Amino acid sequence: MSYEDKFKAGVLAAGLNLSDAVQQKLLDYLALIQKWNKVHNLTAVRDPDEMVTLHLLDSLAVLPFIQAKTLLDVGSGAGLPGIPLAICLPELKVTVIDSSQKKASFMRQAKAELGIDNLEVLCGRVEEVRRDEKFDVVISRAFSDLCLFVNLTKHLCKATGAWLAMKGVFPEAELNELAENLHLTPSKTEVLRVPGLDAQRHLVFLPYENFKIKSD
Repeated sequence: MSYEDKFKAGVLAAGLNLSDAVQQKLLDYLALIQKWNKVHNLTAVRDPDEMVTLHLLDSLAVLPFIQAKTLLDVGSGAGLPGIPLAICLPELKVTVIDSSQKKASFMRQAKAELGIDNLEVLCGRVEEVRRDEKFDVVISRAFSDLCLFVNLTKHLCKATGAWLAMKGVFPEAELNELAENLHLTPSKTEVLRVPGLDAQRHLVFLPYENFKIKSD
């Protein structure tokens, strides 16, 4: 089975309703990662089949849970999950940020080549970003520490918004630390099903409202 067929089978298995045009654009994005990876080493994953599972299908696993107008993807790397979400949700304004100039350059190239008009690319440290308009959702799959994730981005999350943290195994120790140090508790944690991935994946929902109420 080709990696293209594997991706389409994965979309079907995940129960995602994506048009042929959207699926093709996601595959074009994956091809662009492969092309840049040969020179710039964007990701440690090199095999196209693994990229389908670990990059595309993993990112798309959060798609059903995104109900927002604006989203910030922190530590986006090659644009994951921000770019797949922007491709699938054209009405969603997606901002991706990474401190690596190389990775930001790739994301700008992907935006231009694939015509992703609802994508904004920033290069720099997220704690140094200042803007008047904050985000409905702040998401990341790059952070290994939930306290750090919240602390570095709390100035960018709307009071009515939430942090969504993509994790592997259930992050019990991190959640305990978050509750103890920042008095922030999740509203829920969803188990994510990623077709072809034999590993645990979770999505932790952390409403800013919980942080605000418990911090006062």
